[in-house]
Amino acid sequence: MADAATQPTWEAVIGLEIHVQLGTESKIFAPVSTTFGDEPNTHIDPVVCGFPGTLPVLNHKVLEYAVKAAMALNLNIAEYSKFDRKQYFYPDLPKNYQISQFDEPIAKEGWIEVEVAEKGKDTYLKTIGIERLHMEEDAGKLVHAGSDRLAGSTHSLVDYNRAGVALAEIVSKPDLRTGREAAEYASEIRRIMRYLGVSDGNMQEGSLRCDVNISVRRGPDAPFGTKVEIKNMNSFSAIQKACDYEIRRQVKAYETGEPVAQETRLWDESKQLTKSMRSKEGSSDYRYFPDPDLGPIEVSADQLDKWRAQLPELPAAKRHRYAGSMGLSRYDARVLTDEQQMSNYFEAVVAAGANAKLAANWITGDIAAYVNSNRIGFAELSFQPEQLSEMLRLIDDGEISGKIAKKILPELLEKGGSPRVIINQRGLGMISDPAAIETIVSDLLATNPKEVSAFRSGKIKLQGFFVGQVMKKTGGKADPKLANQIISQKLKGE
Repeated sequence: MADAATQPTWEAVIGLEIHVQLGTESKIFAPVSTTFGDEPNTHIDPVVCGFPGTLPVLNHKVLEYAVKAAMALNLNIAEYSKFDRKQYFYPDLPKNYQISQFDEPIAKEGWIEVEVAEKGKDTYLKTIGIERLHMEEDAGKLVHAGSDRLAGSTHSLVDYNRAGVALAEIVSKPDLRTGREAAEYASEIRRIMRYLGVSDGNMQEGSLRCDVNISVRRGPDAPFGTKVEIKNMNSFSAIQKACDYEIRRQVKAYETGEPVAQETRLWDESKQLTKSMRSKEGSSDYRYFPDPDLGPIEVSADQLDKWRAQLPELPAAKRHRYAGSMGLSRYDARVLTDEQQMSNYFEAVVAAGANAKLAANWITGDIAAYVNSNRIGFAELSFQPEQLSEMLRLIDDGEISGKIAKKILPELLEKGGSPRVIINQRGLGMISDPAAIETIVSDLLATNPKEVSAFRSGKIKLQGFFVGQVMKKTGGKADPKLANQIISQKLKGE
């Protein structure tokens, strides 16, 4: 028997089920609005409620969005798929069954590349397998009065506005090993869906919801442990924290001889822990059978080719291109591609003639800070990409300094306009006349003899003092390179 020193360390095995609300204007099987936030039970009809004699009809936009999502996740699109009825009885399900896809989903066997940045560790790339993507309808929403759960509430209310909303469920393979990997994977799925335009991915509104399946085992070659499902996570941070907590809980249970039950648990954000909700159902509990009211789904090769041609460049491809041909750091490439509006803005700035690295610095710094503080998107900026490109070229050509650019930036962000025109109107152009700078430097040396003497005695860092004084005297308009050169010559008596 191996001693403690040679005992394999515990390894987590994590898989995610991500429910993505497809951003169609009407529901998956009924011409009913999907608008969020309206009065309860105002977006329902006989089909949604399952009244006798009603028949569901597939919304073809749902199929298009599901197939495009599957293509972006490198999944194989099925030549034939079908809808099934998943039986369960709960007040949020008006028909007492959910229309979903069971054994023949629209797509199987895919993967995505995830960039994982863990604190204190090197960033690394990891390929995560995706088992399947299938279409299904959402359930309604239960509101438990006096509690966040049925237990402890005085009564419950049900809102069927979400019932029948189109979902794509994306099921990963058990390839994730840490809470950070799980959070990064979920974040990348959301990013891809938003790039495609098939979902807004708004977790606060329930447009993207994640369930985590997690177990632990003794090393990579050991059999899987008992699987636990965790629900109720409304942020990527919550996904990471819930996984990390559950890993610790299960390891402690095994090491102290406690059983780990196969169950569904909830993440309690206020207490930062998971707690038991119910025993986990198996597929046999749902008694799936083909939906008799919906025919099979067959998508032609021509239609698949048409939809594939409409796919945009996806985040991972952009990251590789930015870090490769554009020479950006992996960090900048990651930040710039997080939101499609930001990457579109950046590319427009570069296309207008700006240096890519300089553009990345300004966009991810001052401009991103303005966008975030004002809660707007890059597409809403008054400061157009061509105008930023003009400002960056002025810096590159030595006509203005970065300090001057920062002076005029607030006005440009608020109102837009030509940086060159503003600079000319305010007389902010760079002083690049050697004679003018030499006069200023000579005056400074004459009024600071102690500093000159100290420099010549070996305190060479004092050159920075004189550069600062020149910039102060000129309001930041002196050409810093030229000022440095003249100050160096004068201090050395050249």
